Amino acid sequence: MYIVAILGSITILYIVKRESSLHEPMYYFLCLLLLTDLFLSSTIVPKTLSIFWFNSREITFGACFTQLYLSHCFLVIQSGIFVAMAFDRYVAISKICLAVVLRGFMLILPIPIMGSRWPYCGSNIIPLTYCKHFSVVSLACADIRPSNYYSVCMVFLVPSVDGFFIAVSYIQILRAIFRMPTKDARFKAFGTCGTHLCALSALYIPDLFVSLMQRIGSDVPPPVLSLMINVKLLVPPLLHPIIYGVRTKQIQDRLLWILTQKRA
Repeated sequence: MYIVAILGSITILYIVKRESSLHEPMYYFLCLLLLTDLFLSSTIVPKTLSIFWFNSREITFGACFTQLYLSHCFLVIQSGIFVAMAFDRYVAISKICLAVVLRGFMLILPIPIMGSRWPYCGSNIIPLTYCKHFSVVSLACADIRPSNYYSVCMVFLVPSVDGFFIAVSYIQILRAIFRMPTKDARFKAFGTCGTHLCALSALYIPDLFVSLMQRIGSDVPPPVLSLMINVKLLVPPLLHPIIYGVRTKQIQDRLLWILTQKRA
């Protein structure tokens, strides 16, 4: 999954860079999404592989909180990019990209700040292959309710707020689609919306499901939960290149042209 995610993202980034006709806001946001996918998966997977391949089961305190911070940041940035892709016609692209990235870093910043200041005087074993917030702060010998409250708020608030703005945008888009004069034009527009909705589902549904399961599903065996969390993190980076590569004709055509030229 990691290899497919990396190769798929790099391929589409290369195609968008080479093809001048793809130098449009929607494809810039797609590139930002794919870069976020690369950073997110590379924050998690190399350490996970080192655990199983080299039995490297230790991580320093600073590296753990750095991984915790970055992994959660990139998840929030992913969500913001989908909002940006829905509103890319209304705001200057450079401003909205900067706002999306800054929002992700600022919203998650209180989590490692609070967690790193608590005493950790008991067990230092995390039952996962990476430093997820809830698993790390659960080891603290202190009252972690403020951190948990903030984390739960982020789990529900970010998808809810972003989902609201995306819904508002799609209502306007659907109104415009139904005003189109021909069936072919409406079908093409629905196809574009379907691509975006597939990507949204790949991000929000697994994340919400696993987050809730970790907090309320105490009967779930730790190995099963760990596997689900790792798969959840890799699903969006795996599917985004496939979704946008398969359903975007301009990218398909450019990829076929590149492959044809190399064979020639």
